[in-house]
Amino acid sequence: MLSTALTPHLFPLHKTGNHRRRRPEVYPLRADVVRSSSRVQEIKKPSPVSSDERRELLTSWENIALPPVKAAKRVVLVRHGQSTWNAEGRIQGSSDFSVLTLKGESQAETSRQMLLDDSFDVCFSSPLIRSKRTAEIIWGSRTEEIITESNLREIDLYSFQGLLKNEGKAKYGAAYRQWQIDAPNFNIDGHYPVRELWERARSCWTKILTHESRSILVVAHNAVNQALVATAMGLGTEYFRILLQSNCGVSVLDFTPKPEGGTPYICLNRLNQTPSSPVAGSSGGRKPSMRIILVSHGTSQNDGEGGIPFSRDSPMNMLGVIQAQKTAELLLDVKVGSIVSSNAIASVETATAISRQLADLDVESILKQTKDDSTSSQPLQSGWLRGYEDEITRLLWDQSGVAWKCLLDELSKGSEPQNVVVAVGHPALHIAMMGHCLNLTKEWLGSFHLDAGSISVVDFPDGPSGRGVIRCINYTAHLGRWSIPITRPTLDDEDF
Repeated sequence: MLSTALTPHLFPLHKTGNHRRRRPEVYPLRADVVRSSSRVQEIKKPSPVSSDERRELLTSWENIALPPVKAAKRVVLVRHGQSTWNAEGRIQGSSDFSVLTLKGESQAETSRQMLLDDSFDVCFSSPLIRSKRTAEIIWGSRTEEIITESNLREIDLYSFQGLLKNEGKAKYGAAYRQWQIDAPNFNIDGHYPVRELWERARSCWTKILTHESRSILVVAHNAVNQALVATAMGLGTEYFRILLQSNCGVSVLDFTPKPEGGTPYICLNRLNQTPSSPVAGSSGGRKPSMRIILVSHGTSQNDGEGGIPFSRDSPMNMLGVIQAQKTAELLLDVKVGSIVSSNAIASVETATAISRQLADLDVESILKQTKDDSTSSQPLQSGWLRGYEDEITRLLWDQSGVAWKCLLDELSKGSEPQNVVVAVGHPALHIAMMGHCLNLTKEWLGSFHLDAGSISVVDFPDGPSGRGVIRCINYTAHLGRWSIPITRPTLDDEDF
């Protein structure tokens, strides 16, 4: 039986309002790891790091303003499908000699079906053949013209372009090594490609956000999509290769106007929702040695009652049970080392469903009861953590820091070289832990979004002491018709 560890139950969240509220009761953090019913080990708190010290790790990109928006906008980023040079292991950069493989065409078709019912107003595309073809497949029978934008081309890699990866290593030696381990400072032919890419991505946002459309599709490439996500969120070049973009992976960014104008609120609604399973494959071309899979517990009985989402501890409703089952199916072939769960009822139920691998779930009876039950649960709004009081977000941030340290300790205990830890908990806890993984501060809590039943995957190619690579955030494709749609109609009164 898989070992189970318990992290703290998340305290109730109280949203900021116009009236004074009583100070919420806070459940104390239990920094214990339970590996069996009779053995308890204490987890030491991580060394405290001040907000100023953490902020120093972020670059000046955070302070670069994006153009204001008059109404909420949603931008959907898609990387092109597999190309011939992807398949060959050849360095493409901004060269334009590769085309989509049959697999790449199939991936693009899957993305087209995924986005078929979405009401996009406009499509921007890189001018490179592999991206334009992907955009044409996804855009399908829509009559609006696809806008090609030169700055959406892939990263310029100059003399590297066209080389097989082993040729680049043999020919350029130290320079190729720097490209692998220190890409922001990598220099070739007198250029710093990653720094140039960040500048290009920033200029792209000016064109995209000043366009009159509210629902925008952008089809481009791996590195440039990473740069688009990072620059939108105010993250610098040190985040290159940290926010993964797979072939035909879909990422969604929401931009909401601020009452005072200026740079809009920005929320990464999801990252790298792929046509294939997010728990298979490599991490940016590197085989992950260790992995943490963050599972948001299924929808609970309290979620459809109005008021503050997830504010009371309650068991899952039938929709949540289905979501837990679907997650268990997704993880069925994954060799999981341990499952770590919050002690919230819905989290424990979700973790139990995963650990049992569906053995005790009566799927047919659940399906019969789901139709009426699922209609009462409303999805959380993008960036919903932004509206909570500073004291609440501080407590969440502090507790999640200890929980993240607990997960890293658990990951390091695995005897297998490719240890996988599954952590089940409240979406807010997982958002905060991803913030710790990215070495951000609590001010970024409103910049991420998770739905009930979603999974997020963090890989550690260099082990738990190395940097985490975010493979996906808020992945819900495994939930089928019980998932939250990738995009929604752009109604005038909709707040993303």
